[in-house]
Amino acid sequence: MRYVSTRGGTAEADFEEILLGGLAPDGGLWLPKTWPWFAAQDFRAMQGMTYAEIVARVVQPFVDGWIKPDELLAMTRQAYAQFDHPAVIPMVQTADNDWLLELFHGPTFAFKDLALQLLARLMDRALERRGERVTVLGATSGDTGSAAIAGCAGRRNMDIFILFPRGRVSDIQRRQMTTVVAGNVHCIAIEGTFDDCQSLVKAMFNDTAFATSRRLTAVNSINWTRIVAQAAYCVAAAVRLGAPDRKVAFSIPSANFGACLAAWCAVKMGLGVDRLVVATNANDILHRFIQTGHYTPREVVATLSPSMDIQISSNFERLLFELYDRDGNSIHRLMGRLPRLGSFDVTARALMRARSIIASHRLDDDGIIAEMRRMWRDYGVMVDPHTACGTAAARGVGIDADVPVIMHAQAHPAKFPEAVAAALGEPLKSPAKLSSIQGLTENMTTLPNDVDIVQGYVRDNTEADG
Repeated sequence: MRYVSTRGGTAEADFEEILLGGLAPDGGLWLPKTWPWFAAQDFRAMQGMTYAEIVARVVQPFVDGWIKPDELLAMTRQAYAQFDHPAVIPMVQTADNDWLLELFHGPTFAFKDLALQLLARLMDRALERRGERVTVLGATSGDTGSAAIAGCAGRRNMDIFILFPRGRVSDIQRRQMTTVVAGNVHCIAIEGTFDDCQSLVKAMFNDTAFATSRRLTAVNSINWTRIVAQAAYCVAAAVRLGAPDRKVAFSIPSANFGACLAAWCAVKMGLGVDRLVVATNANDILHRFIQTGHYTPREVVATLSPSMDIQISSNFERLLFELYDRDGNSIHRLMGRLPRLGSFDVTARALMRARSIIASHRLDDDGIIAEMRRMWRDYGVMVDPHTACGTAAARGVGIDADVPVIMHAQAHPAKFPEAVAAALGEPLKSPAKLSSIQGLTENMTTLPNDVDIVQGYVRDNTEADG
């Protein structure tokens, strides 16, 4: 499998290059040169597979020639063996045709574990093969950081630096990162927003000399491997509900657009999907885009769903590339307008293509609390504030009643005790693994939103390559 940049200004790459790299050299994001196609009989065969087997089957075409199928299967089995549910991603029926897809049974109780436990193992294999060491650099709005640290902590071939917005992640999310004791883990609290953290990371990747000398690599969803691993759980959920012999819909809490893009990718691989619902909170750039065709970032608003407090959605560029028939020059021009003009408009044709499968919905904090209460009252299910955006959206966009709706439950509600207490009037009992971190010592460094200072910190805590 070969990979191309969304901006069309760099040579093709192989899987190992994009696995260990971050952005493409031209500033774009990597996508497969061609989409593998799964026929109906391929999806039917998955109905009898375990979750680890489905992941290996979905991922294999993207790594073909780099790792043997039996070795990949052993790796997926190892990655998901530590999840606390035998199904890995169990489904809970709520209304007649509504299904909660529980994606939070991994080590950090969030959906990011499903991709990052596999990504860390794939990276480790590549580094052992090369005899190299890398610096993993990422920004988090809450869950990516802890999941990345859980996957990378203690690995001898990598250092990991995670930037998060100071005061803008939940107490538990922060402690899941800062209480990990490992010499290769560095947590950096940035005085700013998640978008600031993400901009710092991109600036360091775009500094070619620095990125090369420190061998920077990404674990955010700019890393393509994250996306394909998430596409696998969309496929796994759909085949449980009868795919390919009936279409399903997905309702997905969205901010950086990675999870929704993963479902889109499953469609490109042949999965029959009736609708993809992009569910946003008050930081609604994706909702506004689907409604108007205008992409205009605004100031980030702090909400009860902090992992969605994002106004610049990195993975949206990958969708644009597909909407523009993979015309990298057009994407280069569009993305160039953001820093210069602060917004861009897409063509009527591109917007029509997006709307042919994607719907959108917005929920503010009052709506989130009301939805959490409704789910508890009507079904005895407590959802976290991000998932509440998705369950409300599933009702709000008018999906046909005969279409099964798979609603992504992206985090355990105990990670957001303030929101749960506001909805229920009392706290939710936390799993022992979460409550046990409350008394542990935290280790983090607070830095200003200044790329020179942050880059200096990374430089001082790593060794130059060669």
